[in-house]
Amino acid sequence: MRLLIVGTLEGYITAAGKIALQRGAKVAHTESIDGALTALRSGQGADLVMIDVKLDVGLLIDGLKAERFAVPVVACGVGTDAQAAVKAIRAGAKEYIPLPPDAQLIGAVLEAIAEESHAIVSRDPAMAAVLRLAEQIAPSEASVLITGESGTGKELMARHIHRKSRRANGPFISVNCAAIPENLLESELFGHEKGAFTGAVARRIGKFEEANGGTLLLDEISEMDLRLQAKLLRAIQERVIDRVGGSQPVKVDIRILATSNRDMLAEAKAGRFREDLYFRLNVVNLTLPPLRERPADVALLAQHFARKYAEANGLPDRTIGREAMAMLQAHHWRGNVRELENTLHRAVLLSSTAEIGPEAILLTGADPVAATPKPAEPAAPLASRAAAAASAYGGSSGGFAGAAAAYGGQPPGSPTQALVGRTVAEVERDLILDTLSHTLGNRTHAATILGISIRTLRNKLKQYSEEGIAVPPPAGSDADERATA
Repeated sequence: MRLLIVGTLEGYITAAGKIALQRGAKVAHTESIDGALTALRSGQGADLVMIDVKLDVGLLIDGLKAERFAVPVVACGVGTDAQAAVKAIRAGAKEYIPLPPDAQLIGAVLEAIAEESHAIVSRDPAMAAVLRLAEQIAPSEASVLITGESGTGKELMARHIHRKSRRANGPFISVNCAAIPENLLESELFGHEKGAFTGAVARRIGKFEEANGGTLLLDEISEMDLRLQAKLLRAIQERVIDRVGGSQPVKVDIRILATSNRDMLAEAKAGRFREDLYFRLNVVNLTLPPLRERPADVALLAQHFARKYAEANGLPDRTIGREAMAMLQAHHWRGNVRELENTLHRAVLLSSTAEIGPEAILLTGADPVAATPKPAEPAAPLASRAAAAASAYGGSSGGFAGAAAAYGGQPPGSPTQALVGRTVAEVERDLILDTLSHTLGNRTHAATILGISIRTLRNKLKQYSEEGIAVPPPAGSDADERATA
């Protein structure tokens, strides 16, 4: 939880910040609304903004909406100032917290925001069984190994276990073992002393110490090097770590959760993962079912993501039409919930009406059912087809189009017929520029729709400009980004 405090909070800023820190939040402070917006623009990020009611709450909320920052706002003021409280709520604040700050009230607000940000959206019986087991073992100190395909929500489940545990008020620290180079992961996990290696100019505590009193998530642990696995085993067994270059062991009080998208027992048998570490982690195993085995969740999640991304992009609420929903429910979802989320994000941006139609649903890969061709008519002998083609070509109305149809090509008037005679580069250029016009010049949204990186899009646009082709100017946050680059 990242908390951004705006203003002085009537002199209670230190007390409020201390309470939030004790509840596991990371706290940042700025004196003004402009400072808050600048911090968010710079990528600092916040899950909750707490603002002094003496400042213009409405101005802050309007600024967040204008720049599409979907961050809830809580106003704080002297408890007796009822008029200010009503004004703040009417301006759009989610809650009003009276000052001096109450630890239980601030804790409840932080918990509510955390629940909303990391809530597990599900009603399928297959997922319900996993959630029941997770809540049953959450209060214990047992290590938990969460497995499942990519995109099934393993980190979300880990956060759910932490929130339901006795360590909920402590920090939740996540480390992606696959994203950090092997030579840096040891220092990232265990910390290092000054001078331990080139570039170690000061002591740095690692994630084990950061998570002290709370929960440490080792995401994609199957990607960890075998040598480091041995050091991790000792840390888990003895709850003692050694900083890189250190001479004194450091005790830690943590609970370990781990995730993997692989069959961990098979990895252990193949010698790619330490068997003793596997059994140490696998006290409880939670296997998350893929989305294709949770059919009741598809519609629920789709509606959830449609609301989420409509709000995040400053658009009116989007509903999902019957045909579009049928397409979603028939898809195989190899990328699971992550793929569904990206599909709905794209659909929200592409939809030109309040109801998302089938034209806005761009699915990854072909649907197995839709891709199966309909049974064809029995093929005519080759000689007959050749005669038909010759007749079509020789006739006054068929020409080449008729000949192509005789051999099973595209019929006249099909969408792709208009592209014949143009180069791939020309078609690509027009598609990119038309998409950019559709997004009113917003490069980020255009790249999302096109399925390419923002860097690739910018390189293409630079090429077009150098060729003298008019390119729509940047809009919104893209313009801000260009101005500060």
